[in-house]
Amino acid sequence: MKKITTLSVSALVSAMLLITGCSTNNGNQETAAKSVSITEQSPATEKVGYSLGFMMAEGNKEAVQDLNLDTFEQGFRDGYEGKKSALTQEQMQEVLMTYQKEQEEQFAKDMETKAGENKTKGAAYLAENAKKEGVKTTASGLQYKVITAGTGKSPKATDVVEVNYEGKLIDGTVFDSSYERGEPIEFPLNQVIAGWTEGLQLMKEGGKYEFYIPSDIAYGEAGNAGIEPNSTLIFTVELLEVK
Repeated sequence: MKKITTLSVSALVSAMLLITGCSTNNGNQETAAKSVSITEQSPATEKVGYSLGFMMAEGNKEAVQDLNLDTFEQGFRDGYEGKKSALTQEQMQEVLMTYQKEQEEQFAKDMETKAGENKTKGAAYLAENAKKEGVKTTASGLQYKVITAGTGKSPKATDVVEVNYEGKLIDGTVFDSSYERGEPIEFPLNQVIAGWTEGLQLMKEGGKYEFYIPSDIAYGEAGNAGIEPNSTLIFTVELLEVK
């Protein structure tokens, strides 16, 4: 969730005015949106305005998801045309601060709910997965399955390793993949999630394992980009080289 900052609100102001077509009608936003038609043959000033507005709106639409476009346009016009504001500066600041606080509180509640749900789902998944053939469980709760054993050396926690990998959620959603990027990755083994630090030390160069990582040795309650809090993760990892 994005915070409501001066920059994001300003960006939304510019973007939404253009989206509503800069209309002078009675606030009918559907009619307003149809009043401007942008094509490659449009004047340069119109294309610049549209491009700037579209990109700003696209990049900031998460800041205020329930924005009232009619009152937004009215406020923009009043400010731009130098009219007296319907609210004082203090009142407007208070409105925005209150809105931001409410959104942050709701976001925190949503994340707390998701964290609980993900913890329960993850525990159930791991309990069933542990029964599958070839799956082993360590003392930390890490589960792994050997796909290819490998014949080279095993890394220590302080080593740099080169790997190919794919990361998935338990619903099968791929959130990261070196295969998709088309190149392996190198990193110090002691600077990644605990499940990786432990798991890769079980491997040998040339090996390919599948790891099933409980949330407490993954990203925990904080989560990560594309990963909700308390998510159990599945990684397919090829250990290419210990540097």
